[in-house]
Amino acid sequence: MAVLPITICGEPVLHRPAAPVTEFDASLRALVDDMYETTVAAPGVGLAAPQVGVGKRIFVWMYEDQDVAPERGVAINPELWVSPQDPGLPGEDEVEGCLSFPGERFALRRSERAMLRAQDIDGTPFEITASGWFARILQHEFDHLNGLLYVDRLVHPESRGAQKAERKNGWGKPGLTWLPGVDDLEG
Repeated sequence: MAVLPITICGEPVLHRPAAPVTEFDASLRALVDDMYETTVAAPGVGLAAPQVGVGKRIFVWMYEDQDVAPERGVAINPELWVSPQDPGLPGEDEVEGCLSFPGERFALRRSERAMLRAQDIDGTPFEITASGWFARILQHEFDHLNGLLYVDRLVHPESRGAQKAERKNGWGKPGLTWLPGVDDLEG
C-alpha cells in the first residue's frame, strides 16, 4: 500500500465526470487500499478516485460516527439520491473542507438524508441510507465523481471566499498536488 498524491483544484481529472469501473481485479483492490491509506494519512473522512488522479467512479469513506454502514467502505459505480434541502443559507454547523482544496473550509447547505446504491470491491451491489454528516460525506464524494468540488456549489458570500483562497494559493491550474505526510497541507 502507498500514500498517493492528492490533486488540487484545477487538475482536469477533478473537473470532469469519472468513468464507470468495468474491471474488478487486483489493480482495483490495490487502488482502493492506497485510497484508504491516503485518507488516513491526509487525514480525511472520504476520498474519491479523481482526487488521486484516477478518473474512475470510486470513493472510499472512513467515518465512525454513524451506525448504518461499516466505519470504512468503498462505493464503486455509485448512484445517489438525496432528500430536498432545507431552504436558506448554510449555518456555521454546515462547514466542510476538501482534500483537493486543502486547508480551507466553507459553509455549504447539503441534504440531510441520502440513499447510496453502489458496488463493493467484489462488484456486489449494496444500498445504504444515511443522514447527518454521513449523508454529507456521501454527497461530497459523489460530487467528485461528477466533476464537482464542494466549492463549485457554494453561494455568496462563501463562493467569494473560495475564489479568493484559490487565487491566493495559486490553484486553478493543472499539475498541482500535495502528498499527505510530506506536505504541510490538510483539508
